Amino acid sequence: MTVEYFELNNRRYLGNKYRLIPFIKKLVKENCKNCNSFFDVFSGTGVVAEAFSEYNLITNDLLYSNFINHYAFFSSDDFDKEKLIRFIDKWNNISNIKEENYMSINFGNKYFSNEVARKIGYIREEISKLGKDKEINKREECILITSLIYAMDKIANTCGHYDAYRKSKKYNDDLVLKFPNIKKCKDNNKIYNTDSNKLVRKVKADIAYIDPPYNSRQYSDTYHLLENVARWEKPEVYGVAAKMDRTNIKSDYCTNKAFETFKDLIDKIDAKYIIVSYNNMGKKGDSRSNARITDEEILSILREKGEVQVFEKEYKAFTTGKSEIDNNKERLFLCKKLVDIASPLNYTGGKYKLLEQIKPLFPQKFDTMIDLFCGGCNVGINVECNNVKFIDSEPRLIRLFNAFKTHSKEEILSQIDSIISDFQLSNSRKYGYGYYNCNSSSGLGKYNKEKYMLLRDKYNSRQEDNFYHDMVLYVLIVFGFNNQMRFNKSGEFNLPVGKRDFNSRMREKLINFIDRIQSNNYEFIAKDFSNIKAQNIEKSTFVYADPPYLITTASYNEQGKWNEKHEKKLLRFLDDLNDRGIKFALSNVVENKGKRNEILINWTISNRDKYIVHYLNNDYSNSNYQTKNKDKNATVEVLITNY
Repeated sequence: MTVEYFELNNRRYLGNKYRLIPFIKKLVKENCKNCNSFFDVFSGTGVVAEAFSEYNLITNDLLYSNFINHYAFFSSDDFDKEKLIRFIDKWNNISNIKEENYMSINFGNKYFSNEVARKIGYIREEISKLGKDKEINKREECILITSLIYAMDKIANTCGHYDAYRKSKKYNDDLVLKFPNIKKCKDNNKIYNTDSNKLVRKVKADIAYIDPPYNSRQYSDTYHLLENVARWEKPEVYGVAAKMDRTNIKSDYCTNKAFETFKDLIDKIDAKYIIVSYNNMGKKGDSRSNARITDEEILSILREKGEVQVFEKEYKAFTTGKSEIDNNKERLFLCKKLVDIASPLNYTGGKYKLLEQIKPLFPQKFDTMIDLFCGGCNVGINVECNNVKFIDSEPRLIRLFNAFKTHSKEEILSQIDSIISDFQLSNSRKYGYGYYNCNSSSGLGKYNKEKYMLLRDKYNSRQEDNFYHDMVLYVLIVFGFNNQMRFNKSGEFNLPVGKRDFNSRMREKLINFIDRIQSNNYEFIAKDFSNIKAQNIEKSTFVYADPPYLITTASYNEQGKWNEKHEKKLLRFLDDLNDRGIKFALSNVVENKGKRNEILINWTISNRDKYIVHYLNNDYSNSNYQTKNKDKNATVEVLITNY
């Protein structure tokens, strides 16, 4: 008993990406790092998913005939190969099925000869009975159905699809079932047969590969016969092409809803990397081949999700035979999801560690955000919206951010390295700690102290508004105590030397920060919040306020920089925003080391019908201030919203 094998790609399918696999794999290898899972959102036959079988796979397709295929090739369920081969060998050797059946009645002398149609119907009925009688498990049933579908597709009297059959061609009666060449996969693959836009709300992956329908040709129309055989519900068929009712498997991607449907998909998908394959279709000989979404629309949608690159490759596509596609290019759009990045400044009170708690409490959609007390910008640079206005009353801080925004990354790094070299400060990234007779535990402060003080004196001696002076300030922050920024009453930078230098980690944080602010519509404004009027803010704007905390001690509220008068003025401003229908969120603490912010507490109580208090968990022993607190040193941090 012998059996032949077939490969996953041995099937004619519109948009099949088999010949593009090297192109896709090269892109993933060079650009997608530290990934373990691969989500093929519109899997089709599954050829792309198979190319990434070393990953944990998630496959999906709206067509059940494709789901059957995926389950056969990618499931981790056991199967008895010898048993299945016996069935295949038996069916390959039967002939002269005399009794008419669903297939011969509806599809005989159309897509197949009457004889072959009767044989297909007989085999499919036998597979169904084996499954109902529990003689084969789900994967085994899928393997046998897949074997039948591939055998049918090999001899079907079509030009590669089932929108119509060729009336003048001689039938090929050589129906031969083969066994799928199933390759080793991971054990925890997930296989779905559902609407992709619904599925992306439930699953997450490192890489999501998206190859949606390009045009008005519905795959349910093109492969209705195979879908019919896979489901085997024996519905009534109608029309010359003998199609069943396909209403529930029509795709919005083939209609004028394509743009909004694609946008919803990208908005809701949870993946570190998104790869979109979309064909420009060259010259169209058939208007049905016109792409439903333009490159510009794809780019605009993806750029809201992250940083985008476009890769192109010449490609001869499989078509229905009517379209003349010249100069055809396959485009791969690679979107690297915006991930939370940390500020290059260790600004006191920075919210980087709280982002996972704060961001889900922000409104789902807003066009513009005002980061009212931006500090290190940890919050504003990590939200998804079209515009962010960063506001802070410290002009030297804003000037530094504008320097990062307007100068090239190479220029910034070169100037920083030059300052470090000119003042002979340590460079542990290049030489290590031992070169300076120091270790990572005690740090580099002893070596850098004298040199650092010379640089600090230089900065304080001439307060200049230029790029070099801004970079000197940044070097002082990097080499200063805890990477913070502090000025005395005379406006002089007065932090002592710290333990660290411009090491690889600090350099990477700065590079990521520069990349982020230079690739988005950000504006940095030196202004005190008291000079901002609620009536001048658009209602579509979201305001986030993270002011100095009244009951904590830090450099930003020393020397009377923040007191009860400021606190009350801010709360009145937030009330004004609420009266105008502008959404806001306020970060603050209601209790710290035994102190209570009674002004804030009373404000939230008096506005309990308008504002919501969300309690956050930081590195503190948090508790609700209305409950008994056993830890007198606890800090109770909150986010207060008016929505």
